Amino acid sequence: MHELSVCLALLDKVMSIAEEREARRVTRIELTVGPLSGIEIDLLENAWPIASAGTLADGAEFVVDAAPIVVHCSRCDRESSAQSNRLVCGHCGAYRTRVVTGEEMILQRVELETSADSG
Repeated sequence: MHELSVCLALLDKVMSIAEEREARRVTRIELTVGPLSGIEIDLLENAWPIASAGTLADGAEFVVDAAPIVVHCSRCDRESSAQSNRLVCGHCGAYRTRVVTGEEMILQRVELETSADSG
């Protein structure tokens, strides 16, 4: 399950952000994950509590949104949505497309509790 190693790398980034801002706790993490990223969202969500146990992010709300697959067609020069097993242009049906979104994993937001938050 490589999702655990993905979570550990994500945790490093989140902890770096928390440390920079002198946070007492991480309360929420929001990600966007594309279906072509090679990451299974369910496995990622299951691995997060294991990776974050005993850290400032332990118990943080972990929200993962699936990114749509969007391709750009070199034939008609338009963008359209596509399926992971069928990356064809939705307008002209051409197979000469380039993936615009759907391969990414993006850390969208980290919410922190700081000493300033407590009063």
